[in-house]
Amino acid sequence: MYQYTIKPIGDLIPYVNNSRTHDEEQVTQLASSMKEFGFTNPVLIDEQDGLIAGHGRVLAAKRLGLEEIPAIIVDGLTEAQKKALVIADNQLALNADWDMEKLRIEVETLDELDFNLDILGLDNLDALRFDSDCEAELPDLASGDKEPYQQKTFTLHDEQASIVEDAVTLARTNPLADTGINENSNGNAIALICQQWLEANG
Repeated sequence: MYQYTIKPIGDLIPYVNNSRTHDEEQVTQLASSMKEFGFTNPVLIDEQDGLIAGHGRVLAAKRLGLEEIPAIIVDGLTEAQKKALVIADNQLALNADWDMEKLRIEVETLDELDFNLDILGLDNLDALRFDSDCEAELPDLASGDKEPYQQKTFTLHDEQASIVEDAVTLARTNPLADTGINENSNGNAIALICQQWLEANG
């Protein structure tokens, strides 16, 4: 059974063994989201005001100086179910993925509307946001013409994305990357990295 309520933030008891961490950057993102949209996602608590889900949101609410926040009381759970829900509530959301093309369209639209994209909490905004400078560099292609240029989209874990970004940044400084084939420096850099890998492992 579930019951919606408004709780004084000081009454909530964080779960001592909560294994989900919230660094300063993420708490700041959550606080910015709350300031923009309001407290749209109630925390989950048990009958004794123990936090089950929403530890990060509570930290963000405290940063904003909120005294009360919305909560959903989830009663009737066993201790094992509470422990499992603390983990599942965090992990199940991480198991989802993005349709990158649709996400790119939405981000581009928000950018055109001058919306603050930092509130979205996305780490790969530079890859998603349309760059008018890049458009100016690319050749004019006839309508529907995709050759000889191709657009590749990859989904990367944050750690992988950091590695790729570092490699591309380094490769762009390599004179061999400037082949003249592509006016896009990132494309040239990635092609050079792949060419060198193939030569080393071919």
